[in-house]
Amino acid sequence: MHNTFVIIMAGGVGTRFWPFSRTDFPKQFHDVLGTGKTLLQQTVERFEGVCPPENIYIVSSQEYKGIIREQVPMLSDDQILLEPHRRNTAPCIAYACYKIASQNPDANIVVAPADHIILKEDVFKDTIRIALGATRNEDILVTLGIQPTRPDTGYGYIQYIPDKLTVKKVKSFTEKPHLELAEQFLDSGDFVWNAGIFVWNARAFKRAITEYQPDIAEIFERGTPHYYRESEESFIQVAYSQCGSISIDNGIMEKADNVHVVLSSFGWSDLGTWKSLYDVSPKDEFQNVTEGNLILHNTTDCIIKTPQEKLVVVNGLDGFIVAEYDGVLLICRKEEEQKVKEFVAQAKELHVKYV
Repeated sequence: MHNTFVIIMAGGVGTRFWPFSRTDFPKQFHDVLGTGKTLLQQTVERFEGVCPPENIYIVSSQEYKGIIREQVPMLSDDQILLEPHRRNTAPCIAYACYKIASQNPDANIVVAPADHIILKEDVFKDTIRIALGATRNEDILVTLGIQPTRPDTGYGYIQYIPDKLTVKKVKSFTEKPHLELAEQFLDSGDFVWNAGIFVWNARAFKRAITEYQPDIAEIFERGTPHYYRESEESFIQVAYSQCGSISIDNGIMEKADNVHVVLSSFGWSDLGTWKSLYDVSPKDEFQNVTEGNLILHNTTDCIIKTPQEKLVVVNGLDGFIVAEYDGVLLICRKEEEQKVKEFVAQAKELHVKYV
């Protein structure tokens, strides 16, 4: 187990979850489900027993160092990797993998976002252990594929070669298809949702990034003498100024020929939007998801999240998001939640403090 490492990506802003998710306090640092623990804290705890606590690394933005320290106090400074600029997931993952590999070339690594919900934690751990078993013995890139329950157009899809193997070869990736194509994927039976959770050993990752993103590989390889030393911070400042912005999916996973998938079903949601929170939350007899000091009349199929210190009365709404946080009130039809990004852009033009 001492060769197993976990990288948690916690630098996103989560715009689609506005007004709760703000630049200075994104959704991964909120107790979104009302469990008494933030999404980041839940993610860290999820890997208890998978790897030792000293092998958990969090990659985030410099501005969130204080929040991470407060929420996960067990981490040492070396376990909190701070990016000076947002450069998407490929540089973020490369930084962490090269740092870990500089100390342990035999590292077997799980990469997971900080803002996902996993309802069946034991099944999740079993699935992760299957993937780790495969990557311990073979230089392959493994991703987790979620069995789709609907033709969702908000997720990426992975097509795999149907066989009796637990770890299946991937045929193709498709980013967020239109509805008709998503329906075809479901009908075909050999597509799964891309969970954005990856497993590989350090050798396989370095080989893949060297082949498909040689510039990024060269930059972080140069950091080897600096990792775990005082000079790491100044090296990273320079490294990120030289890095392009690219996702790990576009940069490596869609190009590599040794990508595999483990089919998974552990109550997963990427909690990217208000609707995804609605889907995984307990509902009252009128199919409402509520949090706050509320009086509801003739209101159905809504998600309402408002401050406890304010009494909110709602009458006659069906299928709406009503969310208030820190000076912003959002009222929007659930099926039009994709407009939230537009609202954030407009709010930024008018009042920067609200985003």
